Amino acid sequence: MKWLFFSLCLLSLGSLFVGVSQLSVISLIELDSDAWDLLITSRLPRLLAILLAGAGLSIAGLVMQQISQNKFAAPSTSGTIECAMLGYMLSLLLFGNGDALWLIFLTAIIGTLVFVKLIQSIQFKNAIFVPLIGIIFGNIIQSLVTFIAYKFDALQNLSNWSLANFSNILQGDFELLYIAIPCAIITYLYANQISAVGIGKSFATNLGLKYGQIVTIGVILVSMMAATVVMIVGELPFLGLIVPNIIAYYQGDNLKKNLPNTALLGACVVLVCDLISRIIIFPYELPVSMFISIIGGLVFIVLLLKREANDR
Repeated sequence: MKWLFFSLCLLSLGSLFVGVSQLSVISLIELDSDAWDLLITSRLPRLLAILLAGAGLSIAGLVMQQISQNKFAAPSTSGTIECAMLGYMLSLLLFGNGDALWLIFLTAIIGTLVFVKLIQSIQFKNAIFVPLIGIIFGNIIQSLVTFIAYKFDALQNLSNWSLANFSNILQGDFELLYIAIPCAIITYLYANQISAVGIGKSFATNLGLKYGQIVTIGVILVSMMAATVVMIVGELPFLGLIVPNIIAYYQGDNLKKNLPNTALLGACVVLVCDLISRIIIFPYELPVSMFISIIGGLVFIVLLLKREANDR
């Protein structure tokens, strides 16, 4: 945990001082008004958005893997993000804007509950089928969302969700991401119950826990964190899948113990990808989701191959 925290601090400093507009420690010490305005208005909000998005989505993936009893489950492989996008499109059609947060949260929660109930009702011997079902389910919802967007000429609004980008984050644009903090606290408080649910329904029931209630709480936490990140930043594919698996590989499956490190590593991964996106074709910037997709896809393939090797 110490090296993760140290890495996060270094990466955060780099994030504050990397950009098209020059910002230096000297200018801040000299109380340059333009430098402080740039720091407070743009660089600091962007850094906070990165930290909250990375940590929140990683924790969401960790909880999703527990309640679904599958290491390959995540908001990006369970239809949660696509259902949030459906809520966004319905908000545009019904209210003329995408600001109906309750509708976006509601569709994300309902969609995630449908996925959980689906995989609970069908017992597969091979765990790889679970994310495949989630991807298929998500593609069905995505197709419906795309059809609605074409039908009502809202495709441009939809495309902004598919590519995550922190370049437009300014003060006043990201504050909704703070919802990740109370969600993380609630997750920590319910960590033992969620872990018991992850072992199985009969085990949790024998402990006197209300299985359905704990699953619902977990789904609400996952849906709210994932939907908020997608609304503010865009889609960060595979993040909620790879980060919890990396932490579990080194530390085991203790949910309460893994929560802080999962949040730290998730934030670090997004910070690294964001710095690469800013530097690689400087002074221009690429979408951060492009690099997360590459890294996440490669790690996902490695995880699949390892699981296949272990099953043989």
